[in-house]
Amino acid sequence: MADTVAESAQAPAAVRHVEETMGTVFSLDVRGGDPAAVRAALDEAVAGLHRVDEVFSTYREDSQIARLRRGELTLAECDPEVAEVLDLAAEAERLSDGWFSTSYQGRLDPTGIVKGWAVERAARRLSAVPGVCGVSVNGGGDVQLLGAPGAQRPWRVGVSDPLRPGGLAAVISASGVDELSVATSGTAERGAHILDPRTGHSAVTDLVAVTVVGPRLTWADCWATAAFAMGSREGLAWLESLPDVEALLITAGDEVRCTGGLAARLG
Repeated sequence: MADTVAESAQAPAAVRHVEETMGTVFSLDVRGGDPAAVRAALDEAVAGLHRVDEVFSTYREDSQIARLRRGELTLAECDPEVAEVLDLAAEAERLSDGWFSTSYQGRLDPTGIVKGWAVERAARRLSAVPGVCGVSVNGGGDVQLLGAPGAQRPWRVGVSDPLRPGGLAAVISASGVDELSVATSGTAERGAHILDPRTGHSAVTDLVAVTVVGPRLTWADCWATAAFAMGSREGLAWLESLPDVEALLITAGDEVRCTGGLAARLG
């Protein structure tokens, strides 16, 4: 979760909100800007998150995704965001050589990309408010950071240690960048929920967690899922090949593997 930054008289005003939707908890933290304008933008961002749940949930029989995969709607009849997300998912599948997939048991399931995309979209909506200098949106542990909470004070995100409950495996700093996201896939919180798209069964790998750091959460979330399914050796090599991406991989044997540039983001 995002590190709490100490307030001071000179610090930009902080407006925070916590919301439950999409089966998880979202924490939104906005620094700077007129509080009334920020509150209005927060209301819009939260409404947008609930709308995403209504449209994309695979658990709601009346969602557009559920109706689309039953053939009750065409893609053209869905909200434009559905085509946008499916296009992004197709690109993620291509770039991961099929390790990221929107198919589950032969049915359309864009769950693996929707939350990251929704969090990033909410963060960008909030950052557009005049005077806002920093935004942090955390959706179930996956975080999009924009700007900074104050002068010379970067956003920081603690990465949970999957083998030591309550401990941290690392702290990621957004120092020196205007955009940073942190996404983790693993078995610690939800068990063996990540599928190997090549078998259709739970991914059997030596990993317990993969944390990906990059500018955009839409992609970081996808890459963490794909790399976890690949396993530590192939996953690390593939992540090293992606531009502007760093990662931390933890194996069941408590071995930590990192991309070459991750050290620059620690702190």
